[in-house]
Amino acid sequence: MTINRRDLLGYGAAAIGAATLGLPRAAKAADELTIAYNVNLPSWDPTTGPSAVNPTIQGLYQSVFDQIIGQKPDLSFTPGLLTEWGWNDDRTKVTMTVRDGVKWHDGSPFTAEDVVWSLQRAGDEKTGNPIQFVWKNVNNFKIDGNKITGDVVQFDPVYFKWMSFLTGYILPKAYYEKVGAEGFEKAPIGTGPYMVDKFERNAFLRLKANPHYWGTKPAFENVTIKFVTDAASRVAEIESGSSQVTLEIPYEEYDRLIAKDGLAGSIKNVSDIGMIFFNDIEAMLDKNVRQAAVMAVDKELLVKRLLRGYGQPIATLETPEYAAFDPSIKVEHNPEKAKELLAASGYSPKKPVKFTIQTTKGFKPKDYEMIQAIVGMWRKVGIEANIEVYEIAKHYELRAADKLAPAAFYNWGNSIGDPTTSTGFAMYGPSPHSVWDSKDLVDMINPLWGEKDEAKRIAGWKAVDKYIAEQAYVLPLIQYAQPIVHSKKVNVVQHVSGALLPALMTPAA
Repeated sequence: MTINRRDLLGYGAAAIGAATLGLPRAAKAADELTIAYNVNLPSWDPTTGPSAVNPTIQGLYQSVFDQIIGQKPDLSFTPGLLTEWGWNDDRTKVTMTVRDGVKWHDGSPFTAEDVVWSLQRAGDEKTGNPIQFVWKNVNNFKIDGNKITGDVVQFDPVYFKWMSFLTGYILPKAYYEKVGAEGFEKAPIGTGPYMVDKFERNAFLRLKANPHYWGTKPAFENVTIKFVTDAASRVAEIESGSSQVTLEIPYEEYDRLIAKDGLAGSIKNVSDIGMIFFNDIEAMLDKNVRQAAVMAVDKELLVKRLLRGYGQPIATLETPEYAAFDPSIKVEHNPEKAKELLAASGYSPKKPVKFTIQTTKGFKPKDYEMIQAIVGMWRKVGIEANIEVYEIAKHYELRAADKLAPAAFYNWGNSIGDPTTSTGFAMYGPSPHSVWDSKDLVDMINPLWGEKDEAKRIAGWKAVDKYIAEQAYVLPLIQYAQPIVHSKKVNVVQHVSGALLPALMTPAA
Protein backbone atom coordinates (compact mmCIF):
# COMPACT_ATOMS: atom_id res chain seq x y z
CA MET A 1 0.00 0.00 0.00
CA THR A 2 1.22 3.51 -0.84
CA ILE A 3 1.04 6.15 1.89
CA ASN A 4 1.34 9.72 0.71
CA ARG A 5 3.11 12.50 2.57
CA ARG A 6 -0.10 13.82 4.16
CA ASP A 7 -0.99 10.37 5.48
CA LEU A 8 2.56 9.89 6.71
CA LEU A 9 2.42 13.14 8.65
CA GLY A 10 -0.89 12.12 10.21
CA TYR A 11 0.58 8.74 11.07
CA GLY A 12 3.59 10.30 12.77
CA ALA A 13 2.39 10.57 16.36
CA ALA A 14 1.53 6.90 16.67
CA ALA A 15 4.29 5.45 14.54
CA ILE A 16 7.11 7.58 15.94
CA GLY A 17 5.78 6.97 19.44
CA ALA A 18 5.96 3.25 18.79
CA ALA A 19 9.52 3.44 17.55
CA THR A 20 10.95 5.68 20.23
CA LEU A 21 9.01 4.59 23.30
CA GLY A 22 9.14 0.85 22.93
CA LEU A 23 5.51 0.54 21.90
CA PRO A 24 4.77 -2.75 20.14
CA ARG A 25 3.97 -2.18 16.46
CA ALA A 26 1.85 -5.31 16.40
CA ALA A 27 0.78 -7.81 19.00
CA LYS A 28 3.54 -10.35 19.50
CA ALA A 29 1.70 -12.82 21.71
CA ALA A 30 -1.79 -14.23 22.13
CA ASP A 31 -2.36 -12.13 25.23
CA GLU A 32 -1.44 -8.80 23.57
CA LEU A 33 -3.82 -6.52 21.70
CA THR A 34 -3.15 -3.26 19.85
CA ILE A 35 -5.92 -0.81 18.95
CA ALA A 36 -5.74 2.28 16.73
CA TYR A 37 -8.09 4.73 18.41
CA ASN A 38 -9.60 7.83 16.83
CA VAL A 39 -9.23 10.35 19.64
CA ASN A 40 -6.71 11.50 22.23
CA LEU A 41 -7.29 11.31 25.97
CA PRO A 42 -6.97 14.82 27.47
CA SER A 43 -7.71 13.94 31.10
CA TRP A 44 -7.83 10.94 33.45
CA ASP A 45 -10.68 12.27 35.56
CA PRO A 46 -13.87 10.84 33.96
CA THR A 47 -16.09 13.11 36.07
CA THR A 48 -14.84 16.65 35.43
CA GLY A 49 -14.16 18.95 32.50
CA PRO A 50 -15.04 18.67 28.81
CA SER A 51 -13.52 15.19 28.41
CA ALA A 52 -16.10 13.77 30.80
CA VAL A 53 -18.91 14.43 28.30
CA ASN A 54 -17.07 13.19 25.22
CA PRO A 55 -18.87 9.93 24.31
CA THR A 56 -15.91 8.71 22.24
CA ILE A 57 -13.58 8.68 25.25
CA GLN A 58 -15.89 6.56 27.39
CA GLY A 59 -14.44 3.32 26.04
CA LEU A 60 -11.07 4.36 27.48
CA TYR A 61 -12.57 5.38 30.80
CA GLN A 62 -14.66 2.19 31.07
CA SER A 63 -11.52 0.11 30.64
CA VAL A 64 -9.99 1.59 33.78
CA PHE A 65 -13.01 2.69 35.82
CA ASP A 66 -16.26 0.84 36.44
CA GLN A 67 -19.48 2.70 35.95
CA ILE A 68 -21.80 2.82 38.93
CA ILE A 69 -24.45 0.77 37.13
CA GLY A 70 -23.34 -1.45 34.28
CA GLN A 71 -24.66 -1.54 30.74
CA LYS A 72 -24.61 -4.55 28.42
CA PRO A 73 -23.66 -4.24 24.73
CA ASP A 74 -27.36 -3.97 23.83
CA LEU A 75 -27.69 -1.00 26.26
CA SER A 76 -29.74 -2.92 28.85
CA PHE A 77 -28.77 -2.14 32.44
CA THR A 78 -26.96 -4.62 34.66
CA PRO A 79 -25.46 -4.55 38.17
CA GLY A 80 -22.09 -2.85 38.36
CA LEU A 81 -20.55 -1.33 41.45
CA LEU A 82 -24.13 -1.21 42.67
CA THR A 83 -25.96 -4.52 42.82
CA GLU A 84 -29.36 -2.98 43.65
CA TRP A 85 -30.84 0.51 43.33
CA GLY A 86 -34.23 2.23 43.35
CA TRP A 87 -36.67 4.79 44.74
CA ASN A 88 -39.11 4.61 47.59
CA ASP A 89 -42.84 4.80 46.69
CA ASP A 90 -43.19 8.59 46.79
CA ARG A 91 -39.81 9.21 45.11
CA THR A 92 -38.40 11.09 48.10
CA LYS A 93 -35.51 8.71 48.82
CA VAL A 94 -33.07 6.54 46.92
CA THR A 95 -31.61 3.25 48.12
CA MET A 96 -28.43 1.57 46.83
CA THR A 97 -26.56 -1.62 47.64
CA VAL A 98 -22.79 -1.55 47.09
CA ARG A 99 -21.02 -4.61 45.70
CA ASP A 100 -18.84 -6.45 48.22
CA GLY A 101 -15.35 -7.75 47.53
CA VAL A 102 -14.24 -5.11 45.00
CA LYS A 103 -10.69 -3.73 45.15
CA TRP A 104 -9.08 -0.61 43.73
CA HIS A 105 -6.08 -1.11 41.46
CA ASP A 106 -3.74 -0.43 44.38
CA GLY A 107 -5.29 -3.34 46.30
CA SER A 108 -7.27 -1.21 48.76
CA PRO A 109 -10.93 -2.13 49.35
CA PHE A 110 -13.73 -0.39 47.49
CA THR A 111 -16.38 0.81 49.97
CA ALA A 112 -19.69 2.57 50.29
CA GLU A 113 -17.73 5.63 51.44
CA ASP A 114 -16.16 5.81 47.97
CA VAL A 115 -19.63 5.86 46.42
CA VAL A 116 -20.98 8.59 48.69
CA TRP A 117 -17.84 10.73 48.35
CA SER A 118 -17.97 10.44 44.56
CA LEU A 119 -21.67 11.30 44.35
CA GLN A 120 -21.27 14.28 46.68
CA ARG A 121 -18.25 15.44 44.71
CA ALA A 122 -20.19 15.09 41.44
CA GLY A 123 -23.03 17.18 42.84
CA ASP A 124 -20.74 19.97 44.04
CA GLU A 125 -20.62 22.73 41.41
CA LYS A 126 -17.11 23.65 42.55
CA THR A 127 -15.79 20.31 41.31
CA GLY A 128 -16.54 21.03 37.67
CA ASN A 129 -18.69 18.02 36.83
CA PRO A 130 -20.50 18.93 33.56
CA ILE A 131 -23.53 16.92 34.73
CA GLN A 132 -23.57 18.47 38.20
CA PHE A 133 -27.20 19.47 37.71
CA VAL A 134 -28.12 15.75 37.69
CA TRP A 135 -26.01 14.64 40.63
CA LYS A 136 -27.05 17.53 42.90
CA ASN A 137 -30.61 16.19 42.97
CA VAL A 138 -29.85 13.70 45.76
CA ASN A 139 -27.96 14.45 48.98
CA ASN A 140 -27.87 13.73 52.73
CA PHE A 141 -26.50 10.24 52.09
CA LYS A 142 -26.36 7.74 54.95
CA ILE A 143 -24.32 4.53 55.04
CA ASP A 144 -25.22 1.32 56.85
CA GLY A 145 -22.70 -1.37 55.92
CA ASN A 146 -23.01 -1.76 52.17
CA LYS A 147 -26.39 -0.01 52.06
CA ILE A 148 -26.74 3.65 51.11
CA THR A 149 -29.79 5.89 51.35
CA GLY A 150 -30.14 9.46 50.11
CA ASP A 151 -32.74 12.22 50.18
CA VAL A 152 -34.21 13.44 46.90
CA VAL A 153 -33.85 17.21 46.63
CA GLN A 154 -35.57 17.28 43.25
CA PHE A 155 -36.90 14.20 41.48
CA ASP A 156 -34.94 13.38 38.34
CA PRO A 157 -36.35 10.42 36.40
CA VAL A 158 -32.98 9.63 34.83
CA TYR A 159 -30.84 9.83 37.98
CA PHE A 160 -30.06 6.11 37.99
CA LYS A 161 -29.79 5.92 34.20
CA TRP A 162 -26.99 8.50 34.37
CA MET A 163 -25.02 6.05 36.50
CA SER A 164 -24.38 4.13 33.26
CA PHE A 165 -23.59 7.23 31.25
CA LEU A 166 -21.32 10.27 31.17
CA THR A 167 -19.55 11.03 34.48
CA GLY A 168 -21.21 7.98 36.08
CA TYR A 169 -18.00 6.69 37.68
CA ILE A 170 -16.71 6.16 41.21
CA LEU A 171 -13.26 7.47 42.16
CA PRO A 172 -11.12 6.27 45.14
CA LYS A 173 -11.77 8.66 48.03
CA ALA A 174 -8.65 7.94 50.13
CA TYR A 175 -6.26 7.74 47.18
CA TYR A 176 -7.60 10.88 45.48
CA GLU A 177 -7.44 12.90 48.70
CA LYS A 178 -3.87 11.68 49.22
CA VAL A 179 -2.46 12.46 45.75
CA GLY A 180 -4.78 15.28 44.67
CA ALA A 181 -5.99 16.09 41.17
CA GLU A 182 -2.47 16.43 39.75
CA GLY A 183 -1.30 13.18 41.28
CA PHE A 184 -4.38 11.37 39.99
CA GLU A 185 -3.64 12.54 36.45
CA LYS A 186 -0.14 11.09 36.75
CA ALA A 187 -1.22 7.78 38.26
CA PRO A 188 -4.97 7.10 37.94
CA ILE A 189 -6.52 4.04 39.56
CA GLY A 190 -9.99 2.58 39.29
CA THR A 191 -11.74 -0.73 39.85
CA GLY A 192 -12.09 -1.56 36.14
CA PRO A 193 -10.88 -4.56 34.14
CA TYR A 194 -7.61 -2.87 33.17
CA MET A 195 -4.95 -0.87 34.99
CA VAL A 196 -2.86 1.93 33.47
CA ASP A 197 0.63 0.62 32.73
CA LYS A 198 2.00 3.57 30.74
CA PHE A 199 0.48 6.70 29.25
CA GLU A 200 2.10 9.08 26.77
CA ARG A 201 -0.21 12.00 26.02
CA ASN A 202 -1.07 12.33 22.32
CA ALA A 203 0.75 9.07 21.58
CA PHE A 204 -0.48 5.92 23.32
CA LEU A 205 -1.95 4.24 26.37
CA ARG A 206 -0.75 0.85 27.58
CA LEU A 207 -3.06 -1.20 29.81
CA LYS A 208 -2.57 -4.41 31.75
CA ALA A 209 -5.29 -6.69 33.07
CA ASN A 210 -6.46 -6.10 36.63
CA PRO A 211 -5.67 -9.31 38.56
CA HIS A 212 -8.21 -8.39 41.25
CA TYR A 213 -11.09 -7.59 38.91
CA TRP A 214 -14.45 -8.55 40.38
CA GLY A 215 -16.01 -9.28 36.99
CA THR A 216 -15.00 -11.46 34.07
CA LYS A 217 -11.21 -11.40 33.66
CA PRO A 218 -10.16 -9.78 30.35
CA ALA A 219 -8.91 -12.23 27.72
CA PHE A 220 -6.00 -9.97 26.70
CA GLU A 221 -3.39 -9.43 29.41
CA ASN A 222 -1.84 -6.40 27.68
CA VAL A 223 -3.60 -3.80 25.54
CA THR A 224 -1.94 -0.91 23.71
CA ILE A 225 -4.17 1.88 22.47
CA LYS A 226 -2.54 4.19 19.94
CA PHE A 227 -4.08 7.63 19.53
CA VAL A 228 -4.40 7.95 15.76
CA THR A 229 -6.70 10.88 15.02
CA ASP A 230 -6.22 10.78 11.24
CA ALA A 231 -8.60 8.33 9.51
CA ALA A 232 -6.16 7.45 6.70
CA SER A 233 -3.56 6.63 9.31
CA ARG A 234 -5.96 4.28 11.10
CA VAL A 235 -6.51 2.51 7.80
CA ALA A 236 -2.73 2.16 7.45
CA GLU A 237 -2.49 0.81 10.99
CA ILE A 238 -4.96 -2.02 10.40
CA GLU A 239 -3.79 -2.82 6.87
CA SER A 240 -0.14 -3.03 7.86
CA GLY A 241 -0.90 -5.20 10.87
CA SER A 242 0.49 -2.61 13.29
CA SER A 243 -2.90 -2.60 15.01
CA GLN A 244 -5.40 -5.43 15.26
CA VAL A 245 -8.51 -3.30 15.77
CA THR A 246 -9.59 0.15 14.62
CA LEU A 247 -12.79 2.12 14.25
CA GLU A 248 -14.44 5.12 12.61
CA ILE A 249 -12.86 4.85 9.18
CA PRO A 250 -14.45 5.87 5.86
CA TYR A 251 -17.12 3.40 4.82
CA GLU A 252 -15.53 2.69 1.45
CA GLU A 253 -12.36 1.74 3.30
CA TYR A 254 -14.40 -0.46 5.63
CA ASP A 255 -15.86 -2.34 2.65
CA ARG A 256 -12.43 -2.66 1.03
CA LEU A 257 -10.64 -3.82 4.16
CA ILE A 258 -13.09 -6.49 5.27
CA ALA A 259 -12.71 -8.11 1.84
CA LYS A 260 -9.00 -8.64 2.47
CA ASP A 261 -7.54 -11.87 3.77
CA GLY A 262 -7.09 -11.86 7.50
CA LEU A 263 -9.46 -8.97 8.23
CA ALA A 264 -13.10 -8.85 9.33
CA GLY A 265 -15.53 -6.16 10.40
CA SER A 266 -18.53 -5.26 12.46
CA ILE A 267 -20.92 -2.45 11.64
CA LYS A 268 -24.24 -1.62 13.24
CA ASN A 269 -26.33 1.41 14.09
CA VAL A 270 -25.18 2.85 17.40
CA SER A 271 -26.59 5.48 19.72
CA ASP A 272 -24.55 8.30 18.13
CA ILE A 273 -26.21 10.81 15.85
CA GLY A 274 -24.73 13.40 13.51
CA MET A 275 -26.23 16.87 13.92
CA ILE A 276 -25.57 20.52 13.25
CA PHE A 277 -25.99 22.89 16.18
CA PHE A 278 -27.52 26.26 15.33
CA ASN A 279 -26.31 29.01 17.64
CA ASP A 280 -28.77 31.84 18.28
CA ILE A 281 -26.50 34.49 16.79
CA GLU A 282 -26.14 36.34 13.50
CA ALA A 283 -28.07 34.80 10.58
CA MET A 284 -29.52 32.00 12.70
CA LEU A 285 -31.80 34.46 14.48
CA ASP A 286 -33.79 34.52 11.21
CA LYS A 287 -36.30 31.64 11.15
CA ASN A 288 -36.39 31.72 7.35
CA VAL A 289 -32.64 31.11 7.22
CA ARG A 290 -32.84 28.23 9.68
CA GLN A 291 -35.73 26.56 7.91
CA ALA A 292 -34.07 26.99 4.53
CA ALA A 293 -30.83 25.51 5.89
CA VAL A 294 -32.75 22.45 7.05
CA MET A 295 -34.92 22.02 3.95
CA ALA A 296 -31.99 22.29 1.54
CA VAL A 297 -30.20 19.22 2.94
CA ASP A 298 -30.85 15.90 1.22
CA LYS A 299 -30.10 13.48 4.07
CA GLU A 300 -31.02 10.39 2.04
CA LEU A 301 -28.40 11.37 -0.52
CA LEU A 302 -25.77 11.90 2.18
CA VAL A 303 -26.35 8.40 3.53
CA LYS A 304 -26.43 6.82 0.08
CA ARG A 305 -23.48 8.59 -1.52
CA LEU A 306 -21.12 9.41 1.35
CA LEU A 307 -21.95 6.69 3.87
CA ARG A 308 -22.54 3.91 1.34
CA GLY A 309 -25.98 3.25 2.79
CA TYR A 310 -24.76 2.75 6.37
CA GLY A 311 -26.73 4.59 9.04
CA GLN A 312 -30.07 6.32 8.55
CA PRO A 313 -31.46 9.86 8.23
CA ILE A 314 -33.21 11.36 11.26
CA ALA A 315 -35.68 14.23 11.62
CA THR A 316 -35.26 14.87 15.37
CA LEU A 317 -32.55 14.31 17.94
CA GLU A 318 -34.12 10.92 18.73
CA THR A 319 -33.33 7.60 17.06
CA PRO A 320 -35.68 4.59 16.93
CA GLU A 321 -33.94 3.16 20.02
CA TYR A 322 -34.68 6.26 22.12
CA ALA A 323 -37.71 6.41 24.43
CA ALA A 324 -39.20 9.55 22.81
CA PHE A 325 -38.73 8.62 19.15
CA ASP A 326 -41.74 9.83 17.13
CA PRO A 327 -41.82 8.64 13.51
CA SER A 328 -44.68 11.04 12.73
CA ILE A 329 -42.30 14.02 12.95
CA LYS A 330 -40.91 14.61 9.48
CA VAL A 331 -38.93 17.44 7.91
CA GLU A 332 -39.16 17.74 4.15
CA HIS A 333 -36.28 18.10 1.74
CA ASN A 334 -37.48 20.98 -0.44
CA PRO A 335 -34.82 23.20 -2.06
CA GLU A 336 -37.43 25.29 -3.90
CA LYS A 337 -39.23 26.09 -0.65
CA ALA A 338 -35.82 26.91 0.87
CA LYS A 339 -35.24 29.47 -1.91
CA GLU A 340 -38.65 31.04 -1.24
CA LEU A 341 -37.91 31.35 2.47
CA LEU A 342 -34.54 32.97 1.82
CA ALA A 343 -36.07 35.30 -0.77
CA ALA A 344 -38.53 36.47 1.88
CA SER A 345 -35.54 37.58 3.94
CA GLY A 346 -33.82 39.22 0.98
CA TYR A 347 -31.38 36.45 0.06
CA SER A 348 -30.76 34.48 -3.14
CA PRO A 349 -28.00 32.46 -4.83
CA LYS A 350 -26.71 35.75 -6.24
CA LYS A 351 -27.03 37.52 -2.89
CA PRO A 352 -26.47 34.74 -0.33
CA VAL A 353 -26.74 34.86 3.43
CA LYS A 354 -23.29 34.19 4.87
CA PHE A 355 -22.12 32.43 8.05
CA THR A 356 -19.47 30.02 9.34
CA ILE A 357 -19.96 26.32 9.95
CA GLN A 358 -17.49 24.42 12.14
CA THR A 359 -16.68 20.73 11.81
CA THR A 360 -14.24 18.01 12.75
CA LYS A 361 -12.29 16.26 10.00
CA GLY A 362 -11.77 12.51 10.27
CA PHE A 363 -13.18 12.23 13.79
CA LYS A 364 -16.29 10.49 12.42
CA PRO A 365 -16.48 8.78 9.03
CA LYS A 366 -16.99 11.40 6.31
CA ASP A 367 -17.69 14.21 8.79
CA TYR A 368 -15.81 16.84 6.78
CA GLU A 369 -17.03 15.49 3.45
CA MET A 370 -20.60 15.56 4.74
CA ILE A 371 -20.27 19.21 5.66
CA GLN A 372 -18.71 19.94 2.27
CA ALA A 373 -21.73 18.33 0.61
CA ILE A 374 -24.18 20.26 2.81
CA VAL A 375 -22.40 23.53 2.04
CA GLY A 376 -22.81 22.70 -1.64
CA MET A 377 -26.54 22.06 -1.17
CA TRP A 378 -26.84 25.35 0.70
CA ARG A 379 -25.02 27.26 -2.00
CA LYS A 380 -27.67 26.28 -4.56
CA VAL A 381 -30.46 27.90 -2.54
CA GLY A 382 -28.69 31.07 -1.41
CA ILE A 383 -26.57 30.18 1.63
CA GLU A 384 -22.82 30.72 1.58
CA ALA A 385 -21.16 28.92 4.47
CA ASN A 386 -17.46 29.10 5.25
CA ILE A 387 -16.06 25.85 6.69
CA GLU A 388 -13.82 26.05 9.75
CA VAL A 389 -12.13 22.81 10.86
CA TYR A 390 -11.38 22.17 14.53
CA GLU A 391 -10.46 19.30 16.85
CA ILE A 392 -13.24 17.77 18.92
CA ALA A 393 -11.69 19.16 22.13
CA LYS A 394 -12.06 22.67 20.71
CA HIS A 395 -15.73 22.01 20.02
CA TYR A 396 -16.33 21.17 23.68
CA GLU A 397 -14.44 24.27 24.80
CA LEU A 398 -16.44 26.56 22.51
CA ARG A 399 -19.78 24.92 23.26
CA ALA A 400 -19.30 25.17 27.03
CA ALA A 401 -18.52 28.89 26.59
CA ASP A 402 -21.48 29.36 24.18
CA LYS A 403 -19.07 30.52 21.49
CA LEU A 404 -19.77 28.10 18.67
CA ALA A 405 -20.19 29.51 15.18
CA PRO A 406 -23.75 30.01 13.87
CA ALA A 407 -23.59 26.37 12.68
CA ALA A 408 -21.43 23.57 14.11
CA PHE A 409 -21.33 19.88 13.27
CA TYR A 410 -21.24 17.40 16.16
CA ASN A 411 -21.94 13.76 16.94
CA TRP A 412 -24.23 13.38 19.95
CA GLY A 413 -24.08 10.19 21.99
CA ASN A 414 -27.00 8.99 24.11
CA SER A 415 -26.40 5.45 25.21
CA ILE A 416 -29.20 5.53 27.79
CA GLY A 417 -31.74 6.51 25.13
CA ASP A 418 -33.61 9.05 27.24
CA PRO A 419 -34.94 12.28 25.68
CA THR A 420 -33.44 14.38 28.47
CA THR A 421 -29.99 13.27 27.37
CA SER A 422 -30.57 14.00 23.70
CA THR A 423 -33.08 16.78 23.02
CA GLY A 424 -32.94 17.91 26.64
CA PHE A 425 -29.32 18.80 27.14
CA ALA A 426 -28.66 19.67 23.49
CA MET A 427 -31.48 22.21 23.29
CA TYR A 428 -32.02 23.54 26.82
CA GLY A 429 -30.45 26.99 26.94
CA PRO A 430 -29.17 26.92 30.56
CA SER A 431 -27.41 23.61 29.89
CA PRO A 432 -23.65 23.91 29.25
CA HIS A 433 -24.18 21.52 26.33
CA SER A 434 -26.59 23.77 24.43
CA VAL A 435 -26.07 26.95 22.42
CA TRP A 436 -29.72 27.63 21.60
CA ASP A 437 -31.11 29.86 24.33
CA SER A 438 -34.62 30.95 23.33
CA LYS A 439 -37.12 31.37 26.17
CA ASP A 440 -39.93 29.60 24.34
CA LEU A 441 -37.99 26.35 24.35
CA VAL A 442 -36.76 26.74 27.91
CA ASP A 443 -40.35 27.22 29.08
CA MET A 444 -41.48 24.08 27.26
CA ILE A 445 -38.68 21.94 28.65
CA ASN A 446 -38.65 23.18 32.26
CA PRO A 447 -41.67 21.15 33.50
CA LEU A 448 -40.31 17.92 32.00
CA TRP A 449 -37.17 17.65 34.10
CA GLY A 450 -39.04 16.51 37.20
CA GLU A 451 -42.17 14.96 35.67
CA LYS A 452 -43.04 11.81 37.68
CA ASP A 453 -45.69 10.51 35.27
CA GLU A 454 -43.58 8.62 32.72
CA ALA A 455 -46.17 8.60 29.93
CA LYS A 456 -46.75 12.33 30.35
CA ARG A 457 -43.00 12.95 30.43
CA ILE A 458 -42.35 11.12 27.16
CA ALA A 459 -45.34 12.78 25.47
CA GLY A 460 -43.98 16.14 26.59
CA TRP A 461 -40.61 15.46 25.02
CA LYS A 462 -42.25 14.39 21.77
CA ALA A 463 -44.09 17.72 21.72
CA VAL A 464 -40.77 19.51 22.27
CA ASP A 465 -39.20 17.61 19.38
CA LYS A 466 -42.09 18.55 17.10
CA TYR A 467 -41.82 22.22 18.06
CA ILE A 468 -38.04 22.23 17.50
CA ALA A 469 -38.55 20.71 14.04
CA GLU A 470 -41.14 23.38 13.17
CA GLN A 471 -38.86 26.19 14.35
CA ALA A 472 -35.72 24.62 12.83
CA TYR A 473 -33.71 25.22 16.00
CA VAL A 474 -31.31 22.40 15.11
CA LEU A 475 -30.41 20.32 12.07
CA PRO A 476 -30.53 16.56 12.86
CA LEU A 477 -28.72 14.60 10.16
CA ILE A 478 -28.14 10.88 10.64
CA GLN A 479 -27.95 8.00 13.07
CA TYR A 480 -24.48 6.56 12.71
CA ALA A 481 -23.49 3.03 11.89
CA GLN A 482 -20.11 2.51 13.55
CA PRO A 483 -17.48 0.73 11.41
CA ILE A 484 -15.00 -1.49 13.26
CA VAL A 485 -12.31 -3.40 11.36
CA HIS A 486 -10.29 -6.08 13.10
CA SER A 487 -7.95 -8.98 12.54
CA LYS A 488 -9.66 -12.33 12.18
CA LYS A 489 -7.51 -13.40 15.11
CA VAL A 490 -9.60 -11.17 17.36
CA ASN A 491 -13.29 -11.46 18.23
CA VAL A 492 -14.91 -8.06 18.78
CA VAL A 493 -18.24 -7.47 20.51
CA GLN A 494 -19.71 -4.17 19.30
CA HIS A 495 -21.35 -2.01 21.97
CA VAL A 496 -24.39 -0.02 20.82
CA SER A 497 -23.17 2.93 22.90
CA GLY A 498 -20.28 3.24 20.45
CA ALA A 499 -17.71 2.54 23.17
CA LEU A 500 -14.90 0.30 21.92
CA LEU A 501 -14.14 -1.95 24.89
CA PRO A 502 -11.05 -4.18 24.88
CA ALA A 503 -12.50 -6.11 27.82
CA LEU A 504 -15.16 -7.46 25.41
CA MET A 505 -12.54 -8.68 22.94
CA THR A 506 -11.17 -12.23 22.87
CA PRO A 507 -8.63 -14.14 20.79
CA ALA A 508 -10.30 -16.03 17.95
CA ALA A 509 -10.13 -19.80 18.20
